[in-house]
Amino acid sequence: MSAALRAAAWLLLLLAACPARSALAKEEPGQDHPLISRYAGAEIDSYDRREFDEFFLANGKVTKFPKKRGQAEPALRLEGAVTEIVYALPYETSTFMAFRNYEQALAGAGFETLFACAGVECGKREFNHAVMPVHPRMNEKFADQRYIAARLARARGDVYVGVYIVRAPRGSAEPADRVFARVAVVELAPMKGGAVQVNPDAEAMARSITDTGRVALYGIYFSTDSAKLEAQSQDALDKIAELLRRQAQLNLVIVGHTDTQGALDYNMKLSGERAEAVRRALVERYGIQPARLSAWGAGFLAPVASNRDEPGRALNRRVELVER
Repeated sequence: MSAALRAAAWLLLLLAACPARSALAKEEPGQDHPLISRYAGAEIDSYDRREFDEFFLANGKVTKFPKKRGQAEPALRLEGAVTEIVYALPYETSTFMAFRNYEQALAGAGFETLFACAGVECGKREFNHAVMPVHPRMNEKFADQRYIAARLARARGDVYVGVYIVRAPRGSAEPADRVFARVAVVELAPMKGGAVQVNPDAEAMARSITDTGRVALYGIYFSTDSAKLEAQSQDALDKIAELLRRQAQLNLVIVGHTDTQGALDYNMKLSGERAEAVRRALVERYGIQPARLSAWGAGFLAPVASNRDEPGRALNRRVELVER
């Protein structure tokens, strides 16, 4: 055999002995939650995260079949960031072994156990339907199931965890039954508003000015990094003009506000130019007397929300009418 043939034969043997790269580095649908690591040797089977949602955390034996999957009764109704991860555990793992590991880890991290159960103590198929998301393997009546619900008190918002562990029938390509763990983590937090804004009408503007001396408007739009008014600002301008016509003695300061993107000097200048653009439009398009209006820019010096995320920045980008 020539040297070239021998080299080719060795290469074929090496390729046969080594698994394909895709098998070695299987891409998972998500990642572990930063508060709770995966069970050693487990694989992520499914992953879902919602920035803000409601969640029903099972808090007792479920005897009534829920009308909607995931809505256990009895349950704690929670609101906040929701992460749901289903793990496929190593084949040699029992539900009891997995349960004890999760129980000890939660207790060691300072979590308070709210409810724990095993087998029919949890309920029968009703419990599985109440705590397990839709899953092709989870459609049987299970007796080998365990569950723990726990809570961690935190100053910035409590954290609730529900861990459901169940043995599922083996798949067609698997050597044996397999234990799955569904880990649900809910981090309590108020919803970040600002995704939807409604322009107040003239009457609502008048009430706000009477009660607070000001009204914030989010329906005035400008081109990016510009003081050019966009066409969709027409509705808000119409309503401001209506307010001024109804209240002939009302004088206003139009104040522009920005988020923290960019330097302060830049934002002070931009917010002032935008306020002036609104003042000029009211004078030139609607015939409002110039003496009744003045314009100033506040940049990002008067935020109404955090500038650390886009919902907060959207709330801070606004035009306010201030009575003078």
